[in-house]
Amino acid sequence: QVQLVESGGGLVQAGGSLRLSCRTSGSIFSFNAMGWYRQAPGNQRELVARITRGGSTNYADSVKGRFTISRDNAKNTVYLQMNSLNPEDTAVYYCNVNSPWGEYWGQGTQVTVSS
Repeated sequence: QVQLVESGGGLVQAGGSLRLSCRTSGSIFSFNAMGWYRQAPGNQRELVARITRGGSTNYADSVKGRFTISRDNAKNTVYLQMNSLNPEDTAVYYCNVNSPWGEYWGQGTQVTVSS
């Protein structure tokens, strides 16, 4: 069982920045990939950014150039730096782990961007 603890959400004005953190109970190197997803009211959950064990990253088109996913191996933590936020980024953000023994989700953290 992998446990994920998210932090860093909150309320920010348009144009501002936030950094989300997701600390895992297991070693990052044991996972196939880690990622951030988001779900806005009435919408499906969507991939925001993902980083593989090898360090490859991919992003949703809507966040390219504004968001950056990174990790600290020693802290077993993955981050999502979000810059130039706009109201369309408002959602609950979820950390995700894809591991050889299953897929795991964090509890979600709310990000609200005011105009």
